[in-house]
Amino acid sequence: MVGTKKEPQRTCIACREMKDKKDLIRIVKNPDGVSVDRTGKASGRGAYICNSVECLNKCVKSRALNRAFKENVPNEVYEKLKEEFNAE
Repeated sequence: MVGTKKEPQRTCIACREMKDKKDLIRIVKNPDGVSVDRTGKASGRGAYICNSVECLNKCVKSRALNRAFKENVPNEVYEKLKEEFNAE
């Protein structure tokens, strides 16, 4: 039996849809703060979001990172995420 490797699934914290991990962007919280993890390998607590402006806006509006990281995430972090999304 030749098996194809099963792609890991993750849930977008904004739209709550299950998607392949490679199709999502990981946001990580570690002692240095909250940042976008392009490699998907940075240490710390991770949350995933779709690679779309709609999901980013939904995430900001619903303060989804606050729930994902179980702490109050400052507005500056959301602004930084918007900048990084626009830089792509």
